[in-house]
Amino acid sequence: MVPLPVRIVFSFGIGVWVLNNVKLPKWEILVGVDLLPIVLQEIFIGLTCGLTLSICFGAVILAGEKIAATSGLAFASQVDPTSGAQSPVISQIFSLFLLVLFFSLNGHLVIFELLFASYKGLPIGSAIEYKNMIEQALTSAGFLFRTAVMIVLPIVSILFFMNIGIGFITKSAPQLNLFSFGFPMTILGTFFALYFSVDALQFVFSELIDEALRIVKAVLGGIDNG
Repeated sequence: MVPLPVRIVFSFGIGVWVLNNVKLPKWEILVGVDLLPIVLQEIFIGLTCGLTLSICFGAVILAGEKIAATSGLAFASQVDPTSGAQSPVISQIFSLFLLVLFFSLNGHLVIFELLFASYKGLPIGSAIEYKNMIEQALTSAGFLFRTAVMIVLPIVSILFFMNIGIGFITKSAPQLNLFSFGFPMTILGTFFALYFSVDALQFVFSELIDEALRIVKAVLGGIDNG
């Protein structure tokens, strides 16, 4: 969601700050052919952590898509600024809700602490276990579907019983048009279910953030950020 020039300047600022606070390899290594594997290794670590967070946060987008598909709100979509694809409005609401909660819980500060602590647990140029990183990152995929089901199941269950009730009504009164009666009731029921689920969703989203940070910490080798 942040413009690319802002991200470039922000990344450059973080890089300068990290450069002044970490121990660099010997000068002979930095000017030799061994620099390329070190650069690729650091890129691999950063991409793995970023992909893990993206997968964990994608759980709310997946949950919003399933709710929208069940309630008939799938047609109400807009461009997702993070992926550039069409996404239902419910997914956008969940994503913004999670983002606000992430900043309110100082999740960004925890990420910065993990980033800085990773240069102590995984010094630049040291040997790392790629297998452990990949395994920990892959566990986030299962976590995505499990969390999405936890978010979707209560609301979809309510919509399921509403559809059963609408089916009985339209069967007993055939003169009622399903499209003019059923869809508005389903959409209205979805809004009420989401409204009364806000308190419960904040706890689920908080656990989602904690688990995402735990997986990132495990990817970095279980470092202690204090």
